[in-house]
Amino acid sequence: MSEVRGPALLHAMRAGCGCGGSAGESWFVPSRQIVLFQPEDADDAGAGMAELGSPRRVIGTLQPFNVSPDGSEGTALGTTTLHGPGLVVDMPTAAEVLSQLMVTVVEEDTAWPVLARLCRDLGWRMMDPESGRTFG
Repeated sequence: MSEVRGPALLHAMRAGCGCGGSAGESWFVPSRQIVLFQPEDADDAGAGMAELGSPRRVIGTLQPFNVSPDGSEGTALGTTTLHGPGLVVDMPTAAEVLSQLMVTVVEEDTAWPVLARLCRDLGWRMMDPESGRTFG
């Protein structure tokens, strides 16, 4: 896996957004999915994923970043949806311990600063599931 840092980080996060259109056409910006994880070795993101904790602990960890459940009972598939600024986190509730979270970026300008701060403060990383590139 390759790593992106510095000014290239924002460019990498926005690259390939699929934006398009011309005058008079509506623009469709697809949501982007990112995997959040904590690397086993902070210096080597390819070393594997450390445990993030139980679903309850992960919810508590994300609350200071304004990411929390919406109060619903969850889905029949055993997941809980957490909502935050410009993003949605899908979290399995059947697992006792989580090692990764799937994040859907709904509004890029709002979500990326939150994700960057979250990764910086918690030592987590982001991974593009399509390319395997890690950043954050």
